[in-house]
Amino acid sequence: MKDWIGNARSAFATLGASIHAEHEREENYYYATGPKAAEFLLEVEPQLCDIWEPACGAGHLAKVFDKYGKLAIASDLIDRGYGKSGVDFLQCTRHHNGDIVTNPPFRYALEFVQKALELIPNGRMVCMFLRIQFLEGKARRKFFDEYPPQTVYVFTSCIKCAMNGDFEATKGSAVLYAWFVWEKGWKGESRVRWMG
Repeated sequence: MKDWIGNARSAFATLGASIHAEHEREENYYYATGPKAAEFLLEVEPQLCDIWEPACGAGHLAKVFDKYGKLAIASDLIDRGYGKSGVDFLQCTRHHNGDIVTNPPFRYALEFVQKALELIPNGRMVCMFLRIQFLEGKARRKFFDEYPPQTVYVFTSCIKCAMNGDFEATKGSAVLYAWFVWEKGWKGESRVRWMG
């Protein structure tokens, strides 16, 4: 006799190990990040400046960076009413003499990190808001061996990511997030810190 009723989707969703969902997924994977995530990041990495936010959506993170005088550029592939639209970050070739900070579409997260590190000079920072599961996987392990993150800041409290930027309609989630922070050119042992 079964003592649990469910299916693969409910199991994976509970674990936060998949992008399974009961509702239809947003076509371009637009899940806005709660602005508090940007506040937390600036508390622990106050030296960030001249930030390029290349997946800015409606500006939930970028507006915080702008408020503190840290924002240089906000762009996105899709026009969501904020920043410069029509910019495909993964196709960009112009170098940026500043830091790059964003919540990338999760399916392209590794590509976003690689591109960001390619576009900045040594000593500048790349900060990506990602699910903790980004630590998993053979391809990412190879990448981490060559480009270890300097710090992974794991959130101890819930940070909401809202489909289409609708925070009022967004329920709580079991998904755990972290800021992954790289300093280009840095080599050493990655450290884990907690925030929130």
